Amino acid sequence: MCSCSPLGSLVFLLLISRIIQTSNSSGEEVLPPTIQKLMQGYNKYLRPLFGNGPVTVGMSLDIASIDTISEINMDYTATIFLRQRWTDERLCFDGNKSLSLDGRLVELLWVPDTFIVDSKKSFLHDITVENRLIRIFPNGTVLYALRITTTVACSMDLTKYPMDKQTCTLQLESWGYNVKDVVFHWTRGNLSVSGLDTLQLAQYTLEDYYTSESEAVYETGRYPKLIFHFQLRRSILYFILETYVPSSALVVLSWVSFWISQSSVPARICIGVTTVLTMTTLMMGARTSLPNANCFIKAIDVYLGICFSFIFGALIEYAVAHFCTLHQPNAANAYMYGQEMQEREDEMNGIVTSIGSQALRVRKREEMLSRAGSTSSPTRSDTKEEKSSQPKSGCTKSLSLLRRIVCFLNCCHVENPHYIDNYSRLTFPLSFIFINLLYWTYYLYF
Repeated sequence: MCSCSPLGSLVFLLLISRIIQTSNSSGEEVLPPTIQKLMQGYNKYLRPLFGNGPVTVGMSLDIASIDTISEINMDYTATIFLRQRWTDERLCFDGNKSLSLDGRLVELLWVPDTFIVDSKKSFLHDITVENRLIRIFPNGTVLYALRITTTVACSMDLTKYPMDKQTCTLQLESWGYNVKDVVFHWTRGNLSVSGLDTLQLAQYTLEDYYTSESEAVYETGRYPKLIFHFQLRRSILYFILETYVPSSALVVLSWVSFWISQSSVPARICIGVTTVLTMTTLMMGARTSLPNANCFIKAIDVYLGICFSFIFGALIEYAVAHFCTLHQPNAANAYMYGQEMQEREDEMNGIVTSIGSQALRVRKREEMLSRAGSTSSPTRSDTKEEKSSQPKSGCTKSLSLLRRIVCFLNCCHVENPHYIDNYSRLTFPLSFIFINLLYWTYYLYF
């Protein structure tokens, strides 16, 4: 095992320092004289105005494109040109023209540590070279521009989907410098963001945008923050043609069964089952481009549920009408049924009448016996009269109860089951139109 002597360590350090000086001298030789003069004594690890207050950084954005807006991932992907301006007194030089430098020379300068807060993934374009720009003005102002593609999270409220509005943001913060070191501001307020007037989106239209300035508070301190807000409204025409019109057409198709004879069982069942299955497939297809979240009851789900209910109700309507047809007597049977009930009622009335006349004869005979002086006959007559009145009272109560039951059944009774189809031809369309008015009024204006 070998050990280094103090003299050997000193020689090694002198050799390393000589190599560094040689590399620095060779680097200075390739730089223009003006840049060499600016770089003399320049330390890129110290910010401008170090120890003399914060440095002010002005920012502006140029939105090149917003490529995709994903409801499933709750994010959007945009390509932006980020421009930052600040003044570094160490870079002042004589002259009246700015110096445009190669982007690779940015490694020699101090630049702000700006980052995108809600970015999921970002990259700097590097074809054919890294898309960076450095421009130095005589007064020491530095312009630093980048071309970035970033995917940024955007929290969306899909309650009114597809008649919804979404407000997304692009937030810029300083990573390490707090408000005592760096101050961010938009160079021209809302005009600092450009490119939105010519922006074309697939499903959205840009309604409004604005900028704001604030501070981000963390455990390590307060940091400068710039926020760009933009509001998007979804274009509903695609969904009307893709979902609303087909689902409404299926509802209307299910009403065709109301005009088919109830005896055509296969035809009506085929229409009902086919429309139900087609509507189920349409509902499943409408949810493929949406997040599987139970917290969202979207407007399109409500409409598809309404359409499914009407289609299923048309199928149930035929089941009820067909059941009533099988168990409903026809006109002749109804007449015979009424005659039979009338005969039974007359028979019961005849029984009651005969029982009453017999009781009357018994009562007269008892009165005659009492007049003849019989002492025990009044008690017998009273007993017989009580016995004769009991059957009369019981029969009357039974008849009254039977009549009430028959009246109730007649009230719930459908004389002709074909009337069910006639009523459905009117009630189903009117109900569907009324519910549509409520639906569109609520989701478009509230």
